[in-house]
Amino acid sequence: MEIAKVVQVVSSSKKSFDDAVTKGVKNASKTIRGISGVKVTDWTATVKDDEIVRYRVTMDIAFGVEG
Repeated sequence: MEIAKVVQVVSSSKKSFDDAVTKGVKNASKTIRGISGVKVTDWTATVKDDEIVRYRVTMDIAFGVEG
């Protein structure tokens, strides 16, 4: 039986939602081994002067527990 652990991560980007997700996974992988999946649970953006200036995602990152 495989066991996974899930941690919640918030990541942001000035470029796009996709970039925020990519950056979040890349940064999480520096301290979490064996990431097996990601689920974006919230998408938000900061708007200034009618333009999006920051894309932010909240995501659950799953990884296997070593036994």
